[in-house]
Amino acid sequence: MKKLTLLASAALLTIAACAHTPAETAPAETVDVSSAIAISTENRSEEDLAKDAARKPAQTLVFTGIAAGDTVLEVEAGGGYFTTILSNAVGPDGTVYMQNPAGFDAFWGGGDPPRLASLPDHVTYVRSNFDDFSAVADASVDVVTWMQGPHEIWYTPDGAPGPLGDKETTFSEIARVLKPGGVFIALDHAAPTGSPESTGGDTHRIDPNHIDKLAASKGLTKTDSSDMFANPDDDMTTNVFDPAIRGKTSQFLIKYTKS
Repeated sequence: MKKLTLLASAALLTIAACAHTPAETAPAETVDVSSAIAISTENRSEEDLAKDAARKPAQTLVFTGIAAGDTVLEVEAGGGYFTTILSNAVGPDGTVYMQNPAGFDAFWGGGDPPRLASLPDHVTYVRSNFDDFSAVADASVDVVTWMQGPHEIWYTPDGAPGPLGDKETTFSEIARVLKPGGVFIALDHAAPTGSPESTGGDTHRIDPNHIDKLAASKGLTKTDSSDMFANPDDDMTTNVFDPAIRGKTSQFLIKYTKS
């Protein structure tokens, strides 16, 4: 995976002044030039920009280490808030696999997410459950991201015959597609330490220890973490869709590296 070493607050300010300024203002010392470009370009909607303050895309992108030319598998991309950012970050020489289960089609009225039509050619849509990334070759991916989603392994949508993927096979697939030295980024709503896996389907939260164990069992080593999304005022037991906490949940952000 190509690493970015150029950090320039002056460049960030210049780019932000000349482009579509995001709602988020990240500390200059944490944002590199590529990240500023990825979050500031004109192809991001007003709806996306309004989410930036809470979702911290610039700091998150720096944490991932994603750079131009990388290949990224975006697990559970949803409508594509991060897909646009990732496609900007990797550029035309990179590749982004935008993945969602077929069960998500109903969220946007069927078919592909509407955003897909406006995304560049280096974005490929993958419609599959979480335990089947057969569209992605072995050891071909620099970074796998799963933003606010690993808990979904334990969630069964209404009317579905079962979960959206087997947990063991899902993490085997993540490890399979990663290059040696590639990284898996897990961002999710935190449940209290010691909580059962079932919170993933009940409150849409998960104890990060469950993710640690699954990752470790597939040869992925925890190499970094960040508390940038921590919220000490969240007791971590309320359903994430409850208006009292929605958009303000305490979340964990972890990086795992494949040997």
